[in-house]
Amino acid sequence: MLLEQQSQQVLAMFGGLSEEKGDYRYAPGKWSIKEVLGHLIDTERIMSYRLLRIARGDKTPLAGFEEGDYVAAAGFGRFTLQELLGQYKAVRESTLALVASLPEEVSTLAGTANGNPISARAQAAILIGHELHHLNIIRERYLQ
Repeated sequence: MLLEQQSQQVLAMFGGLSEEKGDYRYAPGKWSIKEVLGHLIDTERIMSYRLLRIARGDKTPLAGFEEGDYVAAAGFGRFTLQELLGQYKAVRESTLALVASLPEEVSTLAGTANGNPISARAQAAILIGHELHHLNIIRERYLQ
């Protein structure tokens, strides 16, 4: 499963970094590596919740969120990379369990998130794509 493969990439990528590198920002005003990892954790929590609601047939519109505000409020810099990776693993295991528990027929159920219609399948795909996007940014801008 792609979610499992991605988690191995994340653990390998972030697990080998020093604490000093975890605080690295490639430019002023950009997130640190720890903040990017924290953002991945928070976003997966939110997207998994959306996936659960949509898969259960909940038609209540789900609000968006301001990712910059979340990162600023979280204080991810106070955690070690290993502590953040522990959170990441816990969240990913929960997501994997959720996805494994869903019957195929719910994949086409639709809801509304951030003002847009979205299916359960699309919500899972966005979760994967979001992480892939940030992993590419880490490789290109932080680990050069």
